[in-house]
Amino acid sequence: MRPTRVIGSAVVASLLLASGCGGDDEGTATTRPTASPATITATSDRLPQDGEPVNLDPADFVKSVDNPLWPMKRGSRWVYRETAVEGASSRIEVTVTDRKKTVLGIEATVVHDVVTEDGELKEDTFDWYAQDKDGNVWYLGEDTKEYEGGKVVSTKGSWEAGVDGAQAGVIMPAQPQVGMKYRQEYYKGEAEDNAEVLRLDEHVEVPFGMFDGALKTKETTPLEPDIVEHKYYVRGIGLVLAVAVSGGGSRDELLDFQKP
Repeated sequence: MRPTRVIGSAVVASLLLASGCGGDDEGTATTRPTASPATITATSDRLPQDGEPVNLDPADFVKSVDNPLWPMKRGSRWVYRETAVEGASSRIEVTVTDRKKTVLGIEATVVHDVVTEDGELKEDTFDWYAQDKDGNVWYLGEDTKEYEGGKVVSTKGSWEAGVDGAQAGVIMPAQPQVGMKYRQEYYKGEAEDNAEVLRLDEHVEVPFGMFDGALKTKETTPLEPDIVEHKYYVRGIGLVLAVAVSGGGSRDELLDFQKP
């Protein structure tokens, strides 16, 4: 469910990152005391920033991802429409699989993102998420492939926490607060997304419905400093809208959501 890469490369996150990178399975934060980077863990009182390292203990994680703003129940499915500034349209389908992937000893939920344009496969991605005991959802990596004419043309942006210096990030805090900043992923030169919480009470309208009380975030990356995305999350659903407010005019909006 990441139209940031998908959505902005994600995805969609709106939303929505080398292939596999190993593994044994398929494929307030701004005011709390400052800690040494070496002490940041899943139970720390602050969230990771930029490229600082984190130490994650598998014992600090739970089996399911049920953060209400990022619900990852097995079998859940989201369908988004991505409209580019020039009018081109893509379909993004995100599904929570029944597979798990072990990253840093943590059993992560595998989420499958597929992007098509006029029925032709453009991108196929597996994302890996895990939730800690406090409710923060960690992003542990992804295996992504871009296609042209049915052939893989790039795996750029793929990464796995703990491999080649890549660091896990937080994709959704347990208790978002206005002004909270955190890194979502870090693999130098490949995946360096950051987020900031802007509002907790936003009104948002998409083809799937109208909602109040949405979380609004701003996402940026130093790899593409001119691009800024705003994303909107609704409790019980997750990401419903991602809009590029600078550096482009793409819009990813939720068309359908199905729970198992």
